[in-house]
Amino acid sequence: MLSVSAGPLALGMPQVMLIGSFLLALLVGWWSGRRSACNPEPQLFLLLLAGLLVARLSFVALYFELYRESPWSMLDLRDGGFLAMPGLLAGLALGVWLAWRDARLRRPLWLGLLVGVLCWSGGHLILQALERSSRLPEQALVDLRGHPVQLGDYRGRPLVINLWATWCPPCRREMPVLAEAQQRESGVTFLFVNQGEGARTVSDYLTEHGLWLENVLLDSGSRLGAQVGSGMLPTTLFYDADGQQRGSHLGELSSASLAHGLKRIVGEPPPAPERP
Repeated sequence: MLSVSAGPLALGMPQVMLIGSFLLALLVGWWSGRRSACNPEPQLFLLLLAGLLVARLSFVALYFELYRESPWSMLDLRDGGFLAMPGLLAGLALGVWLAWRDARLRRPLWLGLLVGVLCWSGGHLILQALERSSRLPEQALVDLRGHPVQLGDYRGRPLVINLWATWCPPCRREMPVLAEAQQRESGVTFLFVNQGEGARTVSDYLTEHGLWLENVLLDSGSRLGAQVGSGMLPTTLFYDADGQQRGSHLGELSSASLAHGLKRIVGEPPPAPERP
């Protein structure tokens, strides 16, 4: 399962795990500090914000070349660009410093922080294990001409599957990024699987916006999204050449977040040869 839906609202599992772990940390911190009337809630909020800030800055630094042309996009958190480990280490370091400054905070703050980190880490590892055990679905689709297509036919090369719809604003915003990547990444196959719309609607949209895409497929019953466990659009799935899922991205992609996903299935580019 990649996302959780509650009526019209859908949240990705990473966001659900982060929110749940933080709420548990708040509860444990309050319970531990109730006798001494020392509730570490403000400090835990500070740790969360500091961790998220460092995680974002680390991601931006890693892909700075892709953000340089549009610096304001560094502030657009919709691309999901965060590096978890630097953020986690920053939160732990700040927690040590806050506990050292105030002895009353040490027990409730550390217990809350410990439970929250363990809960998040365990959930993250389970989610990664489930994701990496997932294979390319055996799903029958059709192309814009009505010809049947099997997803299994695309094994043999790294594969990116984008689930989208013409009525979805973030899908529309990210489409030029994916279109450019399809032209640039010749060793990767990109599939654009429209969810729930007809060939005429999709063709008219692509023509109107000047998008020349290869491998545009139709999933009229939105079965693929249900099969991979995502109720969110857009959803982008990354598979290696053997059809093993290596990653996923829920929500709008930027050039940087797409590059981060591609790294999981194609690796780092080879170094340029040295000139004699």
